[in-house]
Amino acid sequence: MTKGGFFMSFSEKTLNEKEIFNGKIIRVHLDDVELSDGTKTFREVVEHSGGVCVAALTEDDELLMVRQYRYPFHRELLEVPAGKLEKGEDPLEAGKRGLEEECGIVADNIISLGEIYPTVAYCSEIIRMYAATGLKKTQQHLDEGEFLGVEKVKFSDALSMVMKGEIRDAKTVAAILKLSVLRSEGKI
Repeated sequence: MTKGGFFMSFSEKTLNEKEIFNGKIIRVHLDDVELSDGTKTFREVVEHSGGVCVAALTEDDELLMVRQYRYPFHRELLEVPAGKLEKGEDPLEAGKRGLEEECGIVADNIISLGEIYPTVAYCSEIIRMYAATGLKKTQQHLDEGEFLGVEKVKFSDALSMVMKGEIRDAKTVAAILKLSVLRSEGKI
């Protein structure tokens, strides 16, 4: 909303919070809120501890990707390696842990690609993104009940898949596009 051509600042005040669900990965609450104009309404909020993802680039210009079944979509998705951030865990360390657990890889160089808010309307999740180079093989350590396949995809093919809408996972799309820009600027 604008007033006289200028953007106005908005906020919402929480009046009451009612927990609906508290699980292993998420907490859901229903909040009564007051809007900037005094109107009262509610917000459904999903709290999530956040996550990390790593766009790991090999010396042969390939991205390490994982293919896994994602139940909410009832299909396999191709994604960059990722993991849930444990409470109090350093995001960079979580990224290193996730890369080794999912792909059996450690990296000599890891840089931040920033962070994204993948579902701003109802979820508090923040995903920290990293790029990794100087990859070395170790041992994969999947969590119990975790099934995924590791694939190498030429970077140009991965970028093309993003642009064609074949890769739809938000963190993967953002990481690949950011990595593409950094590569075009000669920073990676």
